[in-house]
Parts: sequence; C-alpha cells; structure tokens
Amino acid sequence: MALLITDECINCDVCEPECPNQAIYLGKEIYEIDPHKCTECVGHFDEPQCVQVCPVACIPVNPAFIESRETLWRKYQRLQVEPVGAVANLAFAGKPQMVEPKTVKK
Repeated sequence: MALLITDECINCDVCEPECPNQAIYLGKEIYEIDPHKCTECVGHFDEPQCVQVCPVACIPVNPAFIESRETLWRKYQRLQVEPVGAVANLAFAGKPQMVEPKTVKK
C-alpha cells in the first residue's frame, strides 16, 4: 500500500527528508509520493515515518495502490538493488573525460 499526500498538506517540509526510499518530492502545489518507491517504510521502520512526523495527518493509504506487506517487502528489496546500478552509472556522468589528442599524419 503506497501512501498518498492529500491537498491538506501545508508544505511544512518535514516528511521529505524522513522517507528512506526518497519517494516524497515537492509537486506543483504540495508534496507528493511516488507510489512505485513507497514501501510504507517496510524494510526500514515499523511505521511509515512520513505519517509519524506529519503535523496535519494528511498521509493516508493510496487507494489506487493497495499492496500486501509481502509486495511492499519485494519492492523494498528491488529498491535496494536499483540505486547501486544508478549510482555506478552516475559516477561517470557529467565528468569531463581526458582524451588523448590525435596526431595528424601528413
């Protein structure tokens, strides 16, 4: 069951840094949760951390993404593997590469 931030969100910024999966991001008007990254903190904590810190209680279960605890566990495991490859690919992104100058034969 992924979670959902409702329009009662006051943009207080406390939920985003608490998400261990980096599923929470600032949308156009309020914070949003990527349901493909949200595991309700399964694998990290006993309770969803965003729900624990939200001062206005605006983070219910997303009815469009009802998942069993086992499904959330598998999602957690998948997310733990994916960042390694993503980080490895990013290690070379944006860095200038040294290129040996070509010699021109005349």
